[in-house]
Amino acid sequence: MTDRELDAAGIHDPALRAAYRRCRTLNARHGRTYFLATRLLPVARRPAVHALYGFARWADDIVDSLGPEHGPARRVAALTALQEELDRGLRHGGSDEPVVRALADTARRHAIDHAHFHDFMTAMRADLVVTDYPTYADLRAYMHGSAAVIGLQMLPVLGTVAPREEAAPYAAALGVAFQLTNFLRDVGEDLDRGRVYLPGDLLAAHGVDRDLLQRSRDTGRHDPRITAALREFEALTRRVYRQAAPGIALLEPVARPCIRTAAVLYGGILDAVARDAYAVLHHRAAVSRRRRAAVAAEGLARVAAARLRHRDTARPRPRTAPAPHATPSPAPPATASPAPHRPVPEEVV
Repeated sequence: MTDRELDAAGIHDPALRAAYRRCRTLNARHGRTYFLATRLLPVARRPAVHALYGFARWADDIVDSLGPEHGPARRVAALTALQEELDRGLRHGGSDEPVVRALADTARRHAIDHAHFHDFMTAMRADLVVTDYPTYADLRAYMHGSAAVIGLQMLPVLGTVAPREEAAPYAAALGVAFQLTNFLRDVGEDLDRGRVYLPGDLLAAHGVDRDLLQRSRDTGRHDPRITAALREFEALTRRVYRQAAPGIALLEPVARPCIRTAAVLYGGILDAVARDAYAVLHHRAAVSRRRRAAVAAEGLARVAAARLRHRDTARPRPRTAPAPHATPSPAPPATASPAPHRPVPEEVV
């Protein structure tokens, strides 16, 4: 993490600065799309986003990235230890573990509801024992903790121009849309881990079950029934993006380019999956570097426009002095109603 970001955020303690740098490294290494979008935020807000991502990444790695020699018991023990360290960190505002130290500091600075972190850990523990979801309602219940609360954690950092509770459902929906996108992209990899996140009722409607998915994964053969199910899951995911979209206008203008860019880039993963004929059981679809660069450039232009508007509206307007000896205009009658004030809608950037 750059000194400029840490200085702007008012983070001066050397150990705390090192903790935030650790989180930034996790974001840059594992979350290319997310990290790129975060670069569009004002520098003072980036460390908090890195802390939130770094903690989520660390917990997710315990669930998914420990080597095969680490059985279920080791993963449960590691998650339990992380939960205990999280509880202590949130309670005391610090931790010997750098990632938790940064997270606890971020939660304190931005008054983030601790329940969001506990709900997230509940979802991580579910991944150790739950291998499929019979219905979309079951999947949505899981995603409250694994995805929706990530959006809710972000809201205090991003800032809103409306009451936070008005923006919260949209932020939660966007977190869900991002995770649904990951589920579609990672169908094959998740199957290797023993999990199927595609709802069982959606698969069954197209004659698909776990055995058919596994045969396709093992043989490399495409099956039109699987393609149809994946296409429906893509359509479901796009509906969630549309539900989340109005929330971008409720964010502070300087935060909108970051979230809009993240939404466009994640939506691009859906486009890549479709272009690749839904071959996600056989290889991972990805947004090209050229496309990511183009979207990022557009985001930078929106950042510049938002900052220019903010600077112009913040600049004091010169007062026009009345001409010498001018006769003042008569005051309006006492019974007159003032003209209604209608704020000019600001363009969503």
